[in-house]
Amino acid sequence: MSQQPIVIDTAGALAPKLRATDSNALKQSVIAMRAATKNAYSDERVFVNLCVDPETVAACTRLAQKYRDVSLVILVGIGGPNLAVRSVHEALLGALPEHDQRPKILYADTTDAHQAVAILSELDRTLKSNRKVLVILASKSGSTTESVANAQLYLARLAASEINWAKRVVAITDENSPLWHEARSHGIATLTIPAIVGGRYSVFSAMGIFPLAVLGIDTTSLLAGAAAMRARCLALNVDTNPAAQLAAIQYAHGRAGRNIVDYFVFSKDLESVGRWYRQLLAESCGKERDKTGKKILRTGYTPTVSVGSNDLHSVGQLSLGGPDDKCTFIVNVERAERIAVPKNGPLRGLMPGLAGTEFHSILQAITKGTILAYADAKRPVVSITLPARDAYSVGQLLQLHLMQTVYVAELLRVNAFDQPAVEAYKKHTRTILEKN
Repeated sequence: MSQQPIVIDTAGALAPKLRATDSNALKQSVIAMRAATKNAYSDERVFVNLCVDPETVAACTRLAQKYRDVSLVILVGIGGPNLAVRSVHEALLGALPEHDQRPKILYADTTDAHQAVAILSELDRTLKSNRKVLVILASKSGSTTESVANAQLYLARLAASEINWAKRVVAITDENSPLWHEARSHGIATLTIPAIVGGRYSVFSAMGIFPLAVLGIDTTSLLAGAAAMRARCLALNVDTNPAAQLAAIQYAHGRAGRNIVDYFVFSKDLESVGRWYRQLLAESCGKERDKTGKKILRTGYTPTVSVGSNDLHSVGQLSLGGPDDKCTFIVNVERAERIAVPKNGPLRGLMPGLAGTEFHSILQAITKGTILAYADAKRPVVSITLPARDAYSVGQLLQLHLMQTVYVAELLRVNAFDQPAVEAYKKHTRTILEKN
């Protein structure tokens, strides 16, 4: 693996200067994160240690070896665990995977009937052709309505087709959760994550590492990249700490009225990384009470995901010509596959200068042109460049955003690890279903 660092360019950030109290709060947040590296799993910040936990990797790798023969993986889960796996999977293997990619993975993340029928059809085709299936149940609590419904649906179909169906299921959950007990009663293999680690911070736990290992992802490189970024983001000097630096920029712009964060990826395969970051930022920072429980003016950011160059023809106009209420992160990849415009294509007369030009060179030119356009319009933009589309780079990117999010939540004086408002819909949903 190349082990080249992600490059973060804040020249166009245009961030207002932090107040002294905010600078001190950011430094204290970094100190608290550094303290968490020395603790056992007793502080919610210890998610930062998952990438350097060899026991988790070993357990996931051993179990994944038993499923090298699978053709289809169905990942049942919603929120952080599902989005994390999907973001890494698509970043490394492509958002439009090859038809012969094995194993194929389907994400059962909602109770949309149309999606459920499609997944069932693929499951039936796989079973009828005597190919192997693996169903992964990923849920911290084990009692989320959507995940329970999906688990029941696909396991019932699997049990009707295979006598030893439980051998084709793995549950990843908190130890002693309802799912953990139910799985063990059926002889289903289980992997656990530290109970104190929240779902949206669990990508480098068994929640992410086991499914990715089954898919053939280089999890060793993924974790090595995360560990390298972890070291950078524990630096006390904000100027050399990329996560603290981005948090300061984000917070300063929020105070100036720019509460929309547009995650603008210039690679279609990184769109799911943006969706993962959207949940991470929104759920961690969108709070009505501060860390002491005091009710405050509702705070947080509205994260959006854009894809370049497609969305330059939509949100690009809005961002450059509309309200000055956004801070933009442009994420791109330095190196890519080599494919060029044919020199003698049938439409070569339209733009003769493009003949022989590599597609990636065109996209890079568009990316640089976009950054310059933001600078001309005096709209804040930060550029994040991955050296390559590889596991090491993606590991760095995810760890950067995990730590950045905690730091910006500290600046907002809110709890980065709870989600009380999310529980409201779950409570009402259970009440409605119980009445049916």
